[in-house]
Amino acid sequence: MDKVIVVYWSQTGNTEMMANAIGEGAKEAGKEAVVVTPDKASLDDLKAAKAFALGCPAMGAEVLEEAEMEPFVCDVEKFVGGKSIVLFGSYGWGDGQWMRDWVDRMSAAGANILGNEGIMAHETPDEAVLDECKAVGKQLASL
Repeated sequence: MDKVIVVYWSQTGNTEMMANAIGEGAKEAGKEAVVVTPDKASLDDLKAAKAFALGCPAMGAEVLEEAEMEPFVCDVEKFVGGKSIVLFGSYGWGDGQWMRDWVDRMSAAGANILGNEGIMAHETPDEAVLDECKAVGKQLASL
């Protein structure tokens, strides 16, 4: 894979920080990183990729953002089988149920979730979370 694709939706910038850190990790590993929002993402590029990352914060009652990210994830769910993916996002309340639900959903669709769980940040991601994001960016670049 010549590039690592990271698609994210962010309201406050916290999930965007995580997306950019994944992209940085991929670049440090020598790959091009494409970090985009769902409205600028190419489903065809994701279909062709062996691995990619998707990010969204918890919204409402711990669900994905409903106007842009949820429809995008519905499209991705149709072809994610057999792909290695990273799921990530931030939250401000709750206990991460939205991420567990998202991991279960994508696993049920046949995706291999790297690390078997999503990467979560409570509010603004700290250095440890950003380091984890950079590391997974490097991992994506190696696939």
